[in-house]
Order: sequence, then structure tokens, then C-alpha cells
Amino acid sequence: MKIQIINGPNLNLLGTREPDIYGNSSFDAFLPELRAQYPDVEIEYYQSNIEGELIDRMQEVGFTADGIVLNAGAYTHTSIALHDCILSLACPVVEVHISNVHKREEFRRKSMIASACIGIIAGFGLHSYSLAIAGLLARNEPSADNG
Repeated sequence: MKIQIINGPNLNLLGTREPDIYGNSSFDAFLPELRAQYPDVEIEYYQSNIEGELIDRMQEVGFTADGIVLNAGAYTHTSIALHDCILSLACPVVEVHISNVHKREEFRRKSMIASACIGIIAGFGLHSYSLAIAGLLARNEPSADNG
């Protein structure tokens, strides 16, 4: 299974940006731990502060990957373009947030991409990414109802 993680604006500053909200670890430091947790999954990582580059990356991998874990950062609350891109992809997308956006400012409680995603994980710190991958893996497992 191949999963693409895509992080949006300001997430390159994890570990230094508002550590009381986002923690003290960079994503680059967390990524080996995540890969070790899922050794049978090919996990690729991409980050950009530019909306169009996020769209370009999703279009590049969205027809060959088995899933995308997307933390669109602030674009979550503003980007119809990301929403439309997600709808055009062949693979499922899980929306992820490190913080619990529903406990924060009012504007963070509205997601422009949620309705295009198969699910949302929020508020579990960097572990939110692990939960998103677990969700994608479970989605690909044969259902117990299928015998």
C-alpha cells in the first residue's frame, strides 16, 4: 500500500511554531516513527506553503496512491480549489489536524475540504497522522460482513 502525506502552509515549522498547540517535534523527526509503525506501507511525504503546489502534488499521486493524508493547514478553511481537486482524485483523502480545531478560533471550525474527504482526524497531535493511516488501511481490509 502506498500513502502520500501532504502538509500545507506553516507545517514546515512544526517543533518551533506554537509548541503549546502543535508540540515540540518537527514532522521530519516524527516521520521515521510513523514509517516504523507501518512497515508494510510505503509512506511518502510532501510539504508546501503554496496552494497550487499542493494541488499539483495531489494530482500527481491521486491516481496511483492508495490514499492521501492531507493536513491543508489554513487552506482547510478557505480553499475551494483543494476541495475540487480532492473530488477529482481516484484515491481517498483523509483530512488531518494536529490540534482540535473545534476548541480553537471560530474560523477554524469550518472546513472547505471536509465534504470531499472520506474522514477527518483532529486533536491527537502528530498521532493524528497514524490514525488517518489506520483508517485508510481499515478501509482496504475485507469486511467481516463479506464472509
